[in-house]
Amino acid sequence: MNRARIQADLKVLKKLYPEPHHFLEFRNVYELMVATILSAQTPDKTVNTVTPGLFEKFPVPEKLARADLAEIESLIRKLNFYRNKAKSIRGAARMIGERFQGKVPNRMEDLLELPGVARKTANVILQQGFNQVEGIVVDTHVIRVAFRLGWTANKDPEKIETDLMGLLPRPDWQWLHFYLKSFGTEFCRAPRPKCGECPLKPTCPSALKV
Repeated sequence: MNRARIQADLKVLKKLYPEPHHFLEFRNVYELMVATILSAQTPDKTVNTVTPGLFEKFPVPEKLARADLAEIESLIRKLNFYRNKAKSIRGAARMIGERFQGKVPNRMEDLLELPGVARKTANVILQQGFNQVEGIVVDTHVIRVAFRLGWTANKDPEKIETDLMGLLPRPDWQWLHFYLKSFGTEFCRAPRPKCGECPLKPTCPSALKV
């Protein structure tokens, strides 16, 4: 991979999207954890429509842990795989109470034990909830855009994360997901990228083939 080109691409993305932020709405680490679990294979905007009611009903992990599963399902029914997600967020809340003194843990190995939490989710919680950067958030947008831009030859999330961590300095890890997701939503869309309007077209190995 051409490290200089990748860093030049990222510089362009930072100018395009100068105010990095999280796409999910939350007020604390507990809400962040729940919202991130719910966001799997579901648009963030849709998640943001159900979480206010969910958090009004269950404002702390203890209440969610004791909740009736059917009631949780009714509140998140708009989401893909809402039944499995209801089990996951209740299970995570219960484990937090049983093993972590009622608080969302701040270690990768502990987070990965929670139901519904894989490495992507754990990275989000650490970065946005605790300002701890141990890796890079890799979701479907990052997978698609990083591959098309030639930043990685892999399509496996963990391999992509390893590639990107090796190519970019740690200060860029925390918000890389924001830049690639914003760019992927506006230009590098699936399945039809807007290559004709893309500011990275001159150096993009995929755009040259279009």
